[in-house]
Amino acid sequence: MKFTNKYTRRYFMPPFPCLDWTKKEYIDKPPVWCSVDLRDGNQALIIPMSLEEKLEFFQYLVKVGFKEIEIGFPAASETEYEFCRALIERNLIPDDVAVQVLTQSREHIIKKTFEALEGCKNAIVHLYNSTSVAQREQVFKKSKEEIVEIATTGAKLLNEYKAKTPGNFRFEYSPESFTGTEPEFAMEICNAVIDIWQPTPDNKVIINLPVTVAESMSHVYAQQVEYMCKTLHNRENLIISLHPHNDRGCAVADTEMGLLAGADRVEGTLFGNGERTGNVDIITLALNMYTHGVEPNLDLTNLPELCAVYERLTRMTVYERMPYSGQLVFAAFSGSHQDAIAKGMKWREEKNLEQWNVPYIPIDPHDLGREYEGDVIRINSQSGKGGIGYLMEQNYGIVMPKKMSEHFGYTVKSVSDHAHKELHPSELYDIFNNTYVNKTTRFSITEAHYKQGECISAEVTVKKDGETRVLNGTGNGRLDAVSNALKEGLGIDYTISTYNENATELGSKSKAMCMIGITVADGKVCWGVGVDTDIINASIYALVSAINNSEILG
Repeated sequence: MKFTNKYTRRYFMPPFPCLDWTKKEYIDKPPVWCSVDLRDGNQALIIPMSLEEKLEFFQYLVKVGFKEIEIGFPAASETEYEFCRALIERNLIPDDVAVQVLTQSREHIIKKTFEALEGCKNAIVHLYNSTSVAQREQVFKKSKEEIVEIATTGAKLLNEYKAKTPGNFRFEYSPESFTGTEPEFAMEICNAVIDIWQPTPDNKVIINLPVTVAESMSHVYAQQVEYMCKTLHNRENLIISLHPHNDRGCAVADTEMGLLAGADRVEGTLFGNGERTGNVDIITLALNMYTHGVEPNLDLTNLPELCAVYERLTRMTVYERMPYSGQLVFAAFSGSHQDAIAKGMKWREEKNLEQWNVPYIPIDPHDLGREYEGDVIRINSQSGKGGIGYLMEQNYGIVMPKKMSEHFGYTVKSVSDHAHKELHPSELYDIFNNTYVNKTTRFSITEAHYKQGECISAEVTVKKDGETRVLNGTGNGRLDAVSNALKEGLGIDYTISTYNENATELGSKSKAMCMIGITVADGKVCWGVGVDTDIINASIYALVSAINNSEILG
């Protein structure tokens, strides 16, 4: 891409520095949330939602906890009008929820908007007109004075229609394309509207400052918002609202900086759906606050369900790496990450900690309806022994000796590498079972009898390469006696270097699990696992498995 000089700054700084927001560390209370999924979000869909789909989406937004929901532009089309009427006539709007409708500053549109709202208990009528230099010069070809007149004419009409329409109506004004507007002019036009509406403590006015098109870095938007908060009339009776779009990939940052700068309200969508690069993602914003210990006043405890409803109704997909919501955002494939997470989880459990501080995982997935084993530690060829061992312990209660865990980790990675795929925890158990448990590939013990004397005597019947033999040995215990019988009778040499017992639940019966590592002449350690209802039998099967996994049988 060849650099050119065609791009210049298209935003405006306030006439004086507005940096009080920089003194704040974090957002200490949630804003008023307004979902615009059914307007901004719906108009950005390849296939807009049907009436019934929109009704279902509205009810789900209510379930999540939204108290303000923009439902569309009822004067723009019969479909939008019918949606508004359906919500009212089917009595689907709870008493504590306000629907928001959009209108231009034209009398026939305002008239039909109020007709659509007939019988609505609580509604926000949202008036807007574009104020940016580009829109004034190129689209409307009007002076600043003429643009102000559009806004004030609409504001007066809203007053008139509110006076003759039953219901509780609040007003909102947006200088659309605010970020491409001179701050002094944005302040002037908003104040002209405010002076007409005369907000009071019981009838506050919403002034919305949209990032219709992102033009600057987030700190610039914060200064623009702070400037408006400092210069608007009747500030104590205003609700300053933000409506950022994501053209520069900064919608979340713009919103957070704008809230620090004094804003009270946020308009956005689930997962950031919207025109072009989308609106700000309310879920990300809310959970960012949650991880700072602030209650966001939205119920996001079942994100998998929320994702499924959204994807079904919008036919959009939630990106796998979308913060908090994506399927892979908690997934650690890297061995070092998995090891740290596993140790962090263990630390929390041992210390019985309430506060969350697990490495690499900024929020407890359980808070969002996610599972550790399916979402946090994922196994592929990049995984390490720590994560693999953690999954085996969490899912099957199997705790391997450190060296065995390392051997198993390399075995799993090899399987994943050759198969070129991720492995499910159930596949880990299959690999564990096939690699170590009760192995009889070269030889097996079909019978074992013991006699107690000064030491233990063992008589074992073995079957090796199709031949059955009876072997005898003595030792200081049953396993030692069987081991000595095998060494002498089969002519093999090894040392039992690791012995570990592990109770496990397999099927309906509680079974004993024994893990044995034998060290052979060249120093290599070979592993075997025995599982049986009797611990002695389990230990014998583990020894047989380890020998079968070695190359000492000749």
